[in-house]
Amino acid sequence: MTPKQPPRDCGLCPRLAGFRERHRAAEPGWHNAPVPSFGPLDAHLLIVGLAPGLRGANRTGRPFTGDYAGDLLYATLLEFGFAAGRYDRRPDDGLALVDCRVTNAVRCVPPENRPVGAEINACRRFLDGELAAMPRLAVVLALGTVAHASVLRTLGHRVSGFKFVHGAMHVLEGGPILADSYHCSRYNLNTGRLTESMFRSVFEGIRATIERE
Repeated sequence: MTPKQPPRDCGLCPRLAGFRERHRAAEPGWHNAPVPSFGPLDAHLLIVGLAPGLRGANRTGRPFTGDYAGDLLYATLLEFGFAAGRYDRRPDDGLALVDCRVTNAVRCVPPENRPVGAEINACRRFLDGELAAMPRLAVVLALGTVAHASVLRTLGHRVSGFKFVHGAMHVLEGGPILADSYHCSRYNLNTGRLTESMFRSVFEGIRATIERE
């Protein structure tokens, strides 16, 4: 089953639609539309980010492609065997994901990279479709608190029952393991909230978990 993707002119979130239209006028060569998921549906790992970056995925049309967060994410996926090929910040760089799929809790770029609650809720139907369409899913990696909460709500769990903690591996009844990591944004790296070694350690745990399946 292929999950439903939001249409190019999705109007569920008026604020995001207006922001998108302004950037279409300013940058007609950019993607400027909901960003589809990337990777195979039979993967064991699903990575859920916050939302497309303005000059990253919103420009290129592929999650985490074209900005600093993607540089670290895809380098780490290549290191741990969840990707093959070469990442070059372009959707046509030939990079392929291996046993891994990448999406965002919110599919359209939000102003200042900050979606509001109604926008997160409106887009949850698409995350629900992703989860339902992945029959071999074993681990969901949430990058940040917004993704963490959205995954829990989509799976029918109370957010208060599973505190976001970097490096945590939450065992969800009747569902995949939920892994937590601080988002691999430039801000988090620059401030020291996240280091490359901290990020790699999360993937060490994920790889070990999947290999035990």
